[in-house]
Amino acid sequence: MGARLAIIGGGRMGEALLGGLLGAAWASAGELAVVEVVPTRVDELRARFPGVAVSDSCPPTDGVVVAVKPGDVPAAARAGAEAGATRVLSIAAGVTTAAIEAAVGPGVAVVRAMPNTPALVGQGASAVAPGTAAGEDDLAWAEGILAAVGTVVRVGEGALDAVTGLSGSGPAYVFLMAEALIDAGVTVGLTRAASAELVVQLLVGSAAMLAESGQSAEVLRAGVTSPGGTTAAGVRALEAAGVRSAFIEAVVAATERSRQLGG
Repeated sequence: MGARLAIIGGGRMGEALLGGLLGAAWASAGELAVVEVVPTRVDELRARFPGVAVSDSCPPTDGVVVAVKPGDVPAAARAGAEAGATRVLSIAAGVTTAAIEAAVGPGVAVVRAMPNTPALVGQGASAVAPGTAAGEDDLAWAEGILAAVGTVVRVGEGALDAVTGLSGSGPAYVFLMAEALIDAGVTVGLTRAASAELVVQLLVGSAAMLAESGQSAEVLRAGVTSPGGTTAAGVRALEAAGVRSAFIEAVVAATERSRQLGG
């Protein structure tokens, strides 16, 4: 009996997907498989996920998630197709659906996705784009897998570079902002430990308000900014320093770099 899904690549993202799928009851342990070639990693995965088949070759399977380095994607996708997979979901950056379709041959639906690292804690933001042979059912299949570790949006493949520049690279922008805010707290007299604790909860709480309030970022920001108050003074300093423009330029630069790497 074959697997319902094989994850080719047992690194951090592959492990996150496996844990998310099991936690969401998308499949049972016996229906999932992981392909990993590093012996020590094989042992780690077997210990953490009892009942999941972990080996160095792809077993018979209905579908595969390709979670390997970009240069290894065609071979991994081909191995999945040769094992019987009729659907391939690639989460590797820069490898086009056309390249994957050429590797797997006709009769296999290819979906490409760009997740981000918060998927490691079940809070990822992913985008999926279909290949030429992927239909509505195939997109829904891919969305179901990625929904186990966060939210999913559909885009055309041409938009995936923009997704990479925004949400793919975005965690680094947020972490850099957190670093700066912690340093700012120390500058105005807080201990580093207290500043870090306050900043982490600041980000968690603010994100929760964005996600749950139903209000836009602009409305929420205005709600904190009383005329002539302390927040207004801080926001004015940020705008004078060009922070808004800096974030826009960061996304533009990362998007362009993604296009260069994919080309």
